[in-house]
Amino acid sequence: MERFITNWRASLVNYRMLASIADELGVDKYLYLSKGESKDKNSKARQIILANAMEAIIGALYLDQGVKPAKKFVKAFIVSKLDNILKNKLYLDPKSKFQERAQEVYGITPHYKVLSESGPDHAKDFVVGLYLNNELISQGKGTSKQEAQVDAASQGLISKGW
Repeated sequence: MERFITNWRASLVNYRMLASIADELGVDKYLYLSKGESKDKNSKARQIILANAMEAIIGALYLDQGVKPAKKFVKAFIVSKLDNILKNKLYLDPKSKFQERAQEVYGITPHYKVLSESGPDHAKDFVVGLYLNNELISQGKGTSKQEAQVDAASQGLISKGW
């Protein structure tokens, strides 16, 4: 039960969710973003900026008007997403989803292997393979091993039709 609560909270309050809420509210219109960040709506840097802006808005609302208006805002724009998260099991990250299905269908636990890494130490790019036994199911890319694993799991879910 504790894992479930932690996972739905992580699905509800993470930079992607906060960025999507910021997009819904048009927060980016009030921010000075670089040309690259303005154009690429899906970049991680842009999403993190928007998520930080949402946190700042909530904090400013709390400091300016108190806990009740801040709580009302959070309920209206963040907690309102909870039903969708629960209905569509979005609290299960792709790695958890893939592992559960792999164990259910094949009775084995998937594993990940770094296939390549490139770039300087401060800006590495990773390619990670997702395996069931020795079979490569999919590959994922990311700026961290964890991010690449999540991408590989997402690609694996698609390739398996799960």
